[in-house]
Amino acid sequence: MASTASSGAQPSGEFRYPGSRLGLPEQGSGSVASWARRFLALFIDWIIAGLVASAVTSRPLWAGGNNTSTAQLVIFFAMSAILSGLAGATIGHRICGLRVGQIEGNQVSTAPVGLLKGAIRSGLICLLIPAVVFDTDRRGLHDRAANTVVLER
Repeated sequence: MASTASSGAQPSGEFRYPGSRLGLPEQGSGSVASWARRFLALFIDWIIAGLVASAVTSRPLWAGGNNTSTAQLVIFFAMSAILSGLAGATIGHRICGLRVGQIEGNQVSTAPVGLLKGAIRSGLICLLIPAVVFDTDRRGLHDRAANTVVLER
């Protein structure tokens, strides 16, 4: 039986488009972010973390090695956890027009998610597998664990 909930008004159990069950619009501001923009944001954040790691370890990013790689991962984790937790978006998210929203009951809030949820998301992204296992609302296991969703700004 079809749901009678209007688009964007209340969450529905029926899937129509990514975010429909969360009460989000199909397109535009507040809709679930596309994979392309999310991947670009992740790539930008990873490059920034690599550049900072290069400065910290005094080795060029392309030189590789355990010290630079470990530093890059630690810096990526810290940068992502702090910025998504306290500012609601990483540098890559900001550049790509995205933000991290938190799901509170039946609504999605655009308030910053906090350091704990930011750390949960970032830690699971660093493990990679939770970030590539996702549901129909484009929420990876890292978003489901932190009760968050990446939205268009």
